[in-house]
Formats: sequence, C-alpha cells, structure tokens
Amino acid sequence: MCTHVPKCPTATSSDREAAQVVAAHPEQGWSLLCSGLLLFEDTGELLPDGQIIAPHRPLATV
Repeated sequence: MCTHVPKCPTATSSDREAAQVVAAHPEQGWSLLCSGLLLFEDTGELLPDGQIIAPHRPLATV
C-alpha cells in the first residue's frame, strides 16, 4: 500500500506508528496510516487484519 521512498514500516512491524498519515480525523480521534493501520488518539491501534492493540500511552508520573 505504501508508495513512499523509503517505504514506511508495515502494520505488523514494531515501529508501525512511524508510517505516514494518509487521512487524519482529529475531531473523531483517529488517523489512517499508509500501512492500513488505524491509530487512535488514546494510542490504541487497529491493524488491517482486525487485530486490536490496546492503548499504550505512558502513565503520568506524580
């Protein structure tokens, strides 16, 4: 799906969040990356195969 040079990380790679944004809807809280990954503002992810990655935002330190 990616046509960028160099190619963006795939949706299954460990650095998948580094792929380029192709559609952003901040008012709805999500962005579509060129790898097909849906990235949500709470840092949750939905992979193209339907697998869910739970939010992984760092916890605030007190």
